[in-house]
Amino acid sequence: MDPAFLGLRHVALNVQNVQKSVDFYTKVLGMTIEWNPDPDNFYLTSGSDNLAIHKSQEPGLPGTQRIDHIGFVVRTPESVDWWAERLKSLGIPFVHEPKDHRDGARSFYFNDPDGLLIQLIYHPPIANKN
Repeated sequence: MDPAFLGLRHVALNVQNVQKSVDFYTKVLGMTIEWNPDPDNFYLTSGSDNLAIHKSQEPGLPGTQRIDHIGFVVRTPESVDWWAERLKSLGIPFVHEPKDHRDGARSFYFNDPDGLLIQLIYHPPIANKN
């Protein structure tokens, strides 16, 4: 097992207008829609990354952006569990326990010292790309 990080390739954004954001990232930046489970959530890619667009549940001021979480990608589902055990051994609490997702991913969530939500994720479409 190789528990090394593959880099920071996943960002999730809370947005006020999902379709406007999807149009921007696809039409302006050339990303493609990887998965669209419902009208409030889109997952985009440029081939080696994953950008999640989520409808904000909190009304914000125009021009205000808030990062939902950042994700670190690992190569295997077992690597997710390896990292979960490591963080647990360091006394870092989980926001969400490790779990399998509908799209074949496996992940868990925790906070950094400033409260930024971090997802450590095995995401099949990008896990084996470098």
